[in-house]
Amino acid sequence: MVYPLYTPRVWIDLHCHSTCSDGSEAPEDVAARARDRGVEIFCLTDHDSCEGFAATLDACPTVLRGLELSCREDGRTVHLLLYDVARDDARWQPLLERLVEVRRARHQRVRAISARLAELGVVVDLEPVLAAAGNRSVGRPDLARALLEAGAVSSLDDAFRRYLGDGAVADVPLRRLSVAEGLELGRAAGARISLAHPHTLGDHAATLIGRYRRAGLDGLECYYGPYSAKQARRWVRLAERFGMIVTGGSDFHGTPTPHIREPGIDMPPRHTQRLCQWLGLS
Repeated sequence: MVYPLYTPRVWIDLHCHSTCSDGSEAPEDVAARARDRGVEIFCLTDHDSCEGFAATLDACPTVLRGLELSCREDGRTVHLLLYDVARDDARWQPLLERLVEVRRARHQRVRAISARLAELGVVVDLEPVLAAAGNRSVGRPDLARALLEAGAVSSLDDAFRRYLGDGAVADVPLRRLSVAEGLELGRAAGARISLAHPHTLGDHAATLIGRYRRAGLDGLECYYGPYSAKQARRWVRLAERFGMIVTGGSDFHGTPTPHIREPGIDMPPRHTQRLCQWLGLS
């Protein structure tokens, strides 16, 4: 698909979630909502999973395979958005195999957190949580919902603040991929890679970009669902400073993120042109 320079605006969503990770809606329903909103370039980016890709294929004019890869660097969680531009199943397969290992480790962590909660006198019936998750990646958001349903916390934020957040009393550290490992996996799979929601990293985002810009960290998510125009400008300036591609996504999850009501964001054409070229769409 080619977007000429005079295109007024293009609706895209390169960051959203479904029931294949921590979203509340099935992949096909998320994609249908994006289509109904006029999204032209769509990628479902579930956490450490691309199992919902096939269900979204026919929803929008351009649909990419991708995911949000969880990494760890300097004691911080870092999320990388991977977009499959090579469209080569053989190259993508080793990444899928590594993700199976990641999901296995997440299951083990959830069990360990549940045991720690029990020691604190907070009992969570874990088996229904795991059964509901099925084959998808399971994690702390699942436990947070279980705590909320059990009346042990007042909200999901309360669950993370009191028990589940990094360094909280029930948290169990998870050995995650380093950013370097994540970038290496993504490049080997033929993916383009963008740094997700940089506001979660603050000034450290520039440090990471400086460290990994030449290692395949080409994109920066400057247009993000909740961002104001002022916030977006801050990250656009950072992307331009490092010669990065400006990307965007809603981070739609459905019920877990009521402040993000629908998938889809609109991108200024000056960024869309480079983005489409980067993704191999023009």
